[in-house]
Amino acid sequence: MAMEKFDVCVIGAGPGGYVAAIKAGQKGLKTALIEKGNLGGTCLNIGCIPTKTLIASAEVLHSARHAADFGVEISGEIKPNWSKMLQRKEDVLAKLRGGIAGLLKAAGVTVFNGSASFMNRQSVMIAGGENAGTTVQAKNFIIAVGSTSLVPGFIPQSPRVITSTELLSIPKVPKSLLVLGGGVIGCEFACLFAEMGTEVTVVEMLPSILPPIDREVGKTLAKIMESKGIKIMTGAPLGDIKATAKGVTGMVGDIKVSAEYLLVSIGRKSVAGELNLGAAGVQTNERGWIPVNEYAQSNIPNIYAIGDVTGKGMLAHWASAQAAAAVETIAGNRTALAADQIPGAIFTTPEIGSLGANEEQLKEQGVDYKVGKFPFAALGKAMAINETEGFVKILADAKTDAVLGVHIIGPHATDLIAEAAPVMKMECTARELGRAIHAHPTLGESIMEAAHAVHGESAHIPTRRR
Repeated sequence: MAMEKFDVCVIGAGPGGYVAAIKAGQKGLKTALIEKGNLGGTCLNIGCIPTKTLIASAEVLHSARHAADFGVEISGEIKPNWSKMLQRKEDVLAKLRGGIAGLLKAAGVTVFNGSASFMNRQSVMIAGGENAGTTVQAKNFIIAVGSTSLVPGFIPQSPRVITSTELLSIPKVPKSLLVLGGGVIGCEFACLFAEMGTEVTVVEMLPSILPPIDREVGKTLAKIMESKGIKIMTGAPLGDIKATAKGVTGMVGDIKVSAEYLLVSIGRKSVAGELNLGAAGVQTNERGWIPVNEYAQSNIPNIYAIGDVTGKGMLAHWASAQAAAAVETIAGNRTALAADQIPGAIFTTPEIGSLGANEEQLKEQGVDYKVGKFPFAALGKAMAINETEGFVKILADAKTDAVLGVHIIGPHATDLIAEAAPVMKMECTARELGRAIHAHPTLGESIMEAAHAVHGESAHIPTRRR
C-alpha cells in the first residue's frame, strides 16, 4: 500500500478545489489534489462552462436571425446545427481541462485519480481510479467535492426524465421540453432551448420564477420569456407525473401538461456522505452539508470545506473565494470572507446580475432606502447594439447613501455586476459611484446613471424639477 505525505490535501478538482491546490502550491506548501473524474468538476464539465458555451451559440443564432435589423442581409435558411454546437462545447471543455492540468503542474501539485475516504483526521484512502489503494496523509484537508442534482423519489425514472447533465449532451434538440423548477438552471435552459425552436413550459410551485432575486427583476424576466413563447406556470406544483417511451405528462392544478422530455431542476443535494466523514469527526447538518466558519473551517480545525458541499452560495466564484481564504488561513494569514457580498450571474435572455440586498429584504429588515433605476432603452450603446430590454436598479441607504444592493437585467448584466463588487466592498456611496466618470458610449454608463437616479439627478431620463 503506497503512502504519501503532504502539507495540504484537496479533495475535488472543481473551481474551488483546483484553485485551492494551485494557491497552496504557489505558497510552497506540498500539495495533493484528489479527483475521481475530470479536472474542473461540475462547473467545467457538466455545469457553468458547457451551458454558457451552448448559450453563446444560441446568441449567435439569434443575431443571425435578426441581422436585417442591422442592415445585414443573409440569404438561405438560418438554423442551428446542434451536433456542431455540441462538438464546439467539447472542444472548449478539453482546452480548459488541459489548461487546469498545466497550472497544477506549474504549481507543483500532485494529482491523484480516485475517490477519497477519510481514515482519520490526518489521512484518507483512495479507492477506484488510477491511484486506488494509495493512502494520503496531510496536515490539512480541504473538502471541495461539490454537489449533485436533486431528483425526488416521486419523480419517475425514465430516459425521458433528465437533469441538466443529460440535457447538456442530448443528441437532438427536443421539440418540446417541460422544465420542473423556475430557478437559475431551469430558466437558463428554458431560454436556451426556446431559441433553438423548442416549445418550452416552466413549472414553478412558488408564486414567481427566480424567487430569491429582486421581485421586479424576476417579473421583468418572466414577461420577456413569455414574449419569446416560453410558457410559465407558477403557484402550483407539478403532480401526477407519468413517463412513457415517447414523452412525459403531468398536472399543474387541473391543467394537463406534456412534453418530449422533463428537465428536473429543483435543487442540489450533498455528496459529502461518500467521504466517510465520521472517521475524521467532521460534522454535517441534517441535509448532509458541512457547516463552516468565515475561514472555511469545519468543526475540525485542520479540515476545511468550500463550495457547494457547505450548502451555501452554490456558485463557482464563491468556491474559488473560499479556496483562497482557506489556503491563506492554513498559511498563517487568517482571512475571513463576507458571505453577503457574493455577486449572482444568471445567463438567461436577457442576463441578470445582482449583488447585495433586494427591495423585499430591505423592507423586511425595516431599512429606509432610496431607489435609483435607469432603463437600457435610454442608453445610446444599448440602442446601437439593439438590446434595450431591462434596467439597472441601485438601492442605497436613505441616511448614509451607502450602496446596499445592485440589480441588473439586460445586455451583459453578468459582466456589469462586477462593478458593484468593489463599490460595495469599499463601502462607496451612490453619489460617489455616480461621480465616477464612465466612458461613453458604453453599457457601463447605465450604472452611473442609476446611481445619479438615486438622487433624482440622472440627465438621461425625465426628472421632475425640484
